[in-house]
Amino acid sequence: MIFSSTIFIFIFLPIVLGLHFLLAKKYRNLFILIASLFFYAWGEYLLVLLMMGSICVNYIVGNTISEYQNKGADKQSKVALTLGIIFNLALLGYYKYIHFLLDSFSQLGIHLELDVSKVTLPIGISFFTFQSISYLVDVYRKTVPGQKSLIKLGMYISLFPQLIAGPIVRYQDIAKEISSRIITASLFKEGISRFIIGFAKKILIANNVGLIADKVFEIAPMEMSSSLAWIGIVCYTLQIYYDFSGYSDMAIGLGKMLGFNFKENFEHPYISKSIREFWRRWHISLSSWFKDYLYIPLGGNRKGRSRTYVNLLIVFFLTGLWHGASWNFVVWGLFHGFFIVIERVGITKFVEKLSILSRIYTLLVVMLGWVLFRSENLQYAFHFIGKMFSFSSGTNNYPYLFINKYIIGIALIGIVFSMPVRKYIEEHIKTFALGLRILDPMKHTFLLLIFIFSIMELAQTTYNPFIYYRF
Repeated sequence: MIFSSTIFIFIFLPIVLGLHFLLAKKYRNLFILIASLFFYAWGEYLLVLLMMGSICVNYIVGNTISEYQNKGADKQSKVALTLGIIFNLALLGYYKYIHFLLDSFSQLGIHLELDVSKVTLPIGISFFTFQSISYLVDVYRKTVPGQKSLIKLGMYISLFPQLIAGPIVRYQDIAKEISSRIITASLFKEGISRFIIGFAKKILIANNVGLIADKVFEIAPMEMSSSLAWIGIVCYTLQIYYDFSGYSDMAIGLGKMLGFNFKENFEHPYISKSIREFWRRWHISLSSWFKDYLYIPLGGNRKGRSRTYVNLLIVFFLTGLWHGASWNFVVWGLFHGFFIVIERVGITKFVEKLSILSRIYTLLVVMLGWVLFRSENLQYAFHFIGKMFSFSSGTNNYPYLFINKYIIGIALIGIVFSMPVRKYIEEHIKTFALGLRILDPMKHTFLLLIFIFSIMELAQTTYNPFIYYRF
């Protein structure tokens, strides 16, 4: 079940919200836990048992760490933490990377006789295992106490708004809301608005430009023209942003409807002036997770320049690997890590001083990275990038059949609103006395119209993928 489906919007969500409000507060966490497990089981069936097992193990480990700390047994609490982290990483490693590892060994001539044909990737495992690890580490650091209620911890790990594709919500950020939360009319209204905005991003922009990107990437690079290659990667650049930020908006909106305040996950990343800034604006929950739970424990920038560069490359190697069990994701991560390093060295200082040039440089690097990210393999990616800069014609123009004025208009809207235009418009409307009175009615009318239009678009298409579902 995905957020942008009619089953979720018109059946699951209304039932969950309705029953949630009718129930007494003391039963709401249990209800959300049951609803979240049902939501997950809808698509994953028996794999929901894997999540339930993960919840139980992390509950036991978290309380074991807490109990040892209360007794002053630091060594034992560290051992418990280590075992908990190993368990979560083993879970992630087996289900997500076992095929990748065996294929890699096979290419090196090492053949292991293991039957993993029935091992499938559980949706959202990258997100809920990282959340579990952050919980255990925070308990060990005494940032939060161990959660004594299995229901409350289970609800945190399985919370359906962010379960499938994030954002990665840290336990410490919503610990108080898990125990006691107040849902106000303004918060609920804000949640609805945020959900509709994310829904429109996904259906109206991501889906339309994504179809063009898919058609282009189905063609062999030698058959496409340079212009078609650029069209394809521009469309994918828009698709992945509006797909993922749209999902995050919907998750944040759903959280608010249930009384949770999740942190922002995107902040107009395509206006960045450096790759460092890009990662402060893109998938913020992941980049901050790696910073706090990996980069800083590795030593961060406290152990000299060389060690700092090594730490950065380790972080981005694992960032790439976290996104997918494929060498092109690893290279994509190291590609970004390389530019982070050369920016810290100072090689790009001249470019960064020139505002427009720095933005062009950053966006170009990001787009080249998206070629690695989108391509099925490295060979295809390198040929695609070569075609982008060969300025040659092609023999296959099939994707052009799908490009019309509507798609071009949607793409232009996507480009414009990838910048903080909406905030700029709202601020200028507020400068007028009349603007203050009409701003809310205008916003509500606009949201209603865009929701209706998005539903109409959803009803007439079968193309509705979520890119981050596979991570």
